[in-house]
Amino acid sequence: MPTFADKETDRHMAIICSKGSLDMAYPGLILANAALSEGIEVDLFFTFWGLDMVNKKKTDHLKFTPVGNPATGMPQMIGGLPGMTAMATRMMRHQIEDLDVPPIHEFLTMIHDAGGRLWGCKMSTDMMDLETEDLIEEVKDIITASDFIEMTEDAQLLFI
Repeated sequence: MPTFADKETDRHMAIICSKGSLDMAYPGLILANAALSEGIEVDLFFTFWGLDMVNKKKTDHLKFTPVGNPATGMPQMIGGLPGMTAMATRMMRHQIEDLDVPPIHEFLTMIHDAGGRLWGCKMSTDMMDLETEDLIEEVKDIITASDFIEMTEDAQLLFI
């Protein structure tokens, strides 16, 4: 585990995860994992739909929907047909698995175990009527946006 004490690696990255779809969950996790492996201190802040990533009931059931996503190359009419979200989600899960990338909850556990800190957003949890016990155990606490801003002063900030 990195010590974050060396001047050469005395960097800090703060990642705000605001989306809870399968395709938007991985970018923040991949960046957090890469930063931790380079000895960079990492804080992840889960807000709005990003809370789905750390919600016990949803973390293992994130979906990928082709509707409204022009990158799929699929006509929007087809993406909206019944069963397309399930099919697209299944295909994406298989592709991720083929790349030997862990599922979301396992990835979050790896990040936590490597020293990354996971935080829930107070306003978002209030809006969604969630409590600490509704979130996976790797979430350190539920904090306000102001708390997160204070603790990540001088950090590189990414909003995903």
